[in-house]
Amino acid sequence: MALVPLTYTFRSLLERRSSTALTVVAMGATVATLAGVLALQQGFQTLFTASGREDLLVILRKGANAEGESGFSRDRAEVLLKGLPEAAADADGRPLTSGEMYLAVRRPKEDGGETNVPIRGVQPQTFAIHGERLRVVEGQRFGPGTDEVIVGRSLVGRIRDCRLGAVIQLNTTPFRVVGVFEHDGPYGSEVWGDADRMSEALQRPGFNRVIAQVVPGADLAALQARLDADKQVPCKVMTERAYLSAQTGALSAVLLSLGFVLALIMGTAAVLTGTNTMLAALAARTHEVGVLLAIGFRPLPIFLSFLLESTLLGLMGGVAGCLMVLPLDGLRTGTTNFNTFTEVAFAFRITPTVLVTAVVFALGLGIVGGTVPALVAARLRPTQALRRE
Repeated sequence: MALVPLTYTFRSLLERRSSTALTVVAMGATVATLAGVLALQQGFQTLFTASGREDLLVILRKGANAEGESGFSRDRAEVLLKGLPEAAADADGRPLTSGEMYLAVRRPKEDGGETNVPIRGVQPQTFAIHGERLRVVEGQRFGPGTDEVIVGRSLVGRIRDCRLGAVIQLNTTPFRVVGVFEHDGPYGSEVWGDADRMSEALQRPGFNRVIAQVVPGADLAALQARLDADKQVPCKVMTERAYLSAQTGALSAVLLSLGFVLALIMGTAAVLTGTNTMLAALAARTHEVGVLLAIGFRPLPIFLSFLLESTLLGLMGGVAGCLMVLPLDGLRTGTTNFNTFTEVAFAFRITPTVLVTAVVFALGLGIVGGTVPALVAARLRPTQALRRE
């Protein structure tokens, strides 16, 4: 069974430059919209999952799913801070464990409105645990026991008073911003201060969580089982990576659902555009199809030729859509994390997954849009097609 030459398909697309370009732009816009939403979801998810560590444990109150739901009294936290044999130690032999207080506080935005900003009170060992992953890029760290804070770089220019030298009022206590820090994960959207001073200012006497860096090879399953059954301080243990990944579920689901809805609506329009383009091409080439049938080409090769042409339109639309969305890569934005109801800043991430998904989606649009015209062309009878001009 002979197939229609590929040159015929390519020449057909070139002969109809205007309609081809219109279809490619329509599909490209659809693909770019889908890819943009997927890039948002990838950026948000990468911010949390890529920064999580397997050797850093997050210890929460038993039954809590997030630190905002968790809480330990100071006495119970001390049991964890000093009673974990799996915890690593610093050069001075002190355990690399730290209690942290956490609270979402309403703060005004620079462009108007308000949003929840995470406020974290930390102990000195928190900095030793995070090491070089947390970098103070302006100013300096806050002093222990002082009314000083450092702010994540992602908050600068977005949240009022989050800049070096400014004063942040928390309840009745003014805190001076003495530094700006960077962190590859979600901590870059937080305000950090001394745990004791933050607890007093925000009237949060206990800790929300305890973090601990563990020694290599520690049996985390045994640690979880032991702390889960502990009579004095029963608690939930997760690696930082697992904990941060668990905080992405709600917003990721919203973004993926939004992408699906937009893809369905705009994809329908793109399919109709592709179908109209191919039907118009068929109307103009009915005589050519009759000639192909008359010289011996079977209906299946005719069907495949038209379907290939429509698929090529989809492929070009996919490439165009990817090119449209590429400038968004790295562009920073912010939104509310529905798991914690706090502001988080992140960047669009045009990953290979986004690009492959966009191109496959575009190919699907091309195939669906070209199926009906291809069937119509394959079902033409030579005698009828040759009579048409």
